[in-house]
Amino acid sequence: MYKAYILDISKKLWAAVTDLIPIIVVVVFFQTAVIQQPFPEIGEVIIGILFVIIGLMLFIEGLEIGLFPIGEAMAYALAKKGSLFWLLIFSFALGFSTTIAEPALIAVAKEASIISSDAGLIENNQKIMKTYAFGLRLAVAISVGLAIVIGVLRILKGWPLYYLIIGGYVLVMLMTIIAPEEIIGLAYDAGGVTTSTITVPLVTALGVGLATVIKGRSPLLDGFGLIAFASLLPMVFVMAYGLFWF
Repeated sequence: MYKAYILDISKKLWAAVTDLIPIIVVVVFFQTAVIQQPFPEIGEVIIGILFVIIGLMLFIEGLEIGLFPIGEAMAYALAKKGSLFWLLIFSFALGFSTTIAEPALIAVAKEASIISSDAGLIENNQKIMKTYAFGLRLAVAISVGLAIVIGVLRILKGWPLYYLIIGGYVLVMLMTIIAPEEIIGLAYDAGGVTTSTITVPLVTALGVGLATVIKGRSPLLDGFGLIAFASLLPMVFVMAYGLFWF
């Protein structure tokens, strides 16, 4: 039993190593061949790489053991309950809660408030800057919540994915025309920072779980695509947020 357990852990650690090998090769090549300098604090670098390998293995294991089953089980239970209201509330709450606490979004919002203040777009006042940063996070979190709701409705109704994606990007382009120039780059970045390590597995599990339990839906064809909405809608909302502030 212990041998099988150790073998399983070894295989998962090796899988994490193989995932990191391309990154390590690129860093080593540029450090030695292009920059032509030795690695600073090589001992700490090696220890850091080992921590990353172990962390990556544990993270993937956690997704498989915990988050994916939770998402699928909740989607299954809510679909069986037959309450569209609670399913949509859960979908919105899932998108909102995982996004509002996303560290990358917090960092981007804080940096955006500093840059906007330095540029004279908002008052150089700590309270105003905090309000601007929190409002930005709130706009993105609400947009992700609504995006997940739209994605769930698409699965329930069987709407073609490409219609919604094309329509969404048309809306993004129209908003780009009328939005303040200073917010456009930030809005496009906001679409990327919403796809966090917690949001992606939970939302994917939700979509696959719904498509599995609903008659006539394919988990492969209908279960995926929710993350695309979570990346698209924040661009629109952040540009609208810029119209309010600037």
